[in-house]
Amino acid sequence: MKQKSYDNSPTLYVVPTPIGNMEDITIRALNILKEVEVIFAEDTRVTKLLLNHFDIKKKLISSHLYNESTNTNKEIEYLKEGKNIAVVSDRGTPVISDPGYILINNAIKFGYNVVCLPGPTALIPGLVMSGLGEGPFTFYGFLNSKETKRKKELEKLKNHQFTLIFYESPHRIQKTLKDLLKIFGNRKATIAREISKKYEEIIRDNIENLINDVENIKGEIVLIVEKNTETKNFENLSIIDHINYYIKEGNNSKDAIKLVAKERNIAKSEVYNEYHIKNKK
Repeated sequence: MKQKSYDNSPTLYVVPTPIGNMEDITIRALNILKEVEVIFAEDTRVTKLLLNHFDIKKKLISSHLYNESTNTNKEIEYLKEGKNIAVVSDRGTPVISDPGYILINNAIKFGYNVVCLPGPTALIPGLVMSGLGEGPFTFYGFLNSKETKRKKELEKLKNHQFTLIFYESPHRIQKTLKDLLKIFGNRKATIAREISKKYEEIIRDNIENLINDVENIKGEIVLIVEKNTETKNFENLSIIDHINYYIKEGNNSKDAIKLVAKERNIAKSEVYNEYHIKNKK
């Protein structure tokens, strides 16, 4: 389904809002907030502070993690009437570890335009300031709050070849760092705290030292972890064992075959045939 974003048809605007400094909002975002009929907001109290700061008067509808699905009918009613609407989270860009996904997909389902404005999000400044941002990266968001599940997630990520970005809460960051040290080893890492706020702080060190640095830490945290730089030697593994290694790391067989072919510098078809012939026996 093709979408012409600016054909004057009713539109759901996804509007990023400041993660700290109010001046981080774009002129376009302010204009959209002034022009839409209604704003679906994660917390109307937080959004009202933003609107008051810029002297914007607008109807707000509460739309958070626990009630977003009940707002879909209201959303479509406004769009059917030819009215533009906006969705915002408390801070940053909706959907990025924030609500908004259900409203966006509902608008798409009914054929309405969805336009996301570029704007604030904590992960990009955190990555850039970390000094670990060269090359590809993976944004993971929040790890599971339960220790056993969190460790399983980290086990799947430990051989990942890209810089990793996590969001974490102050009361859990020390436990997460201890799990990282045990599973990843003592890699370089950075904590970017309270980005764009008065008390912004960047702590760059290895994981072991960071554990002590975060004992009484407060605020919103972005954790950036160095990619796996260890070179793996698979010369003693058969092709099948090599594929199974990557499957155990959380890859499906198709992706595992691609990785094996690349690392052994052989045709993917050769690896594919070897794997599927073996599995037929």
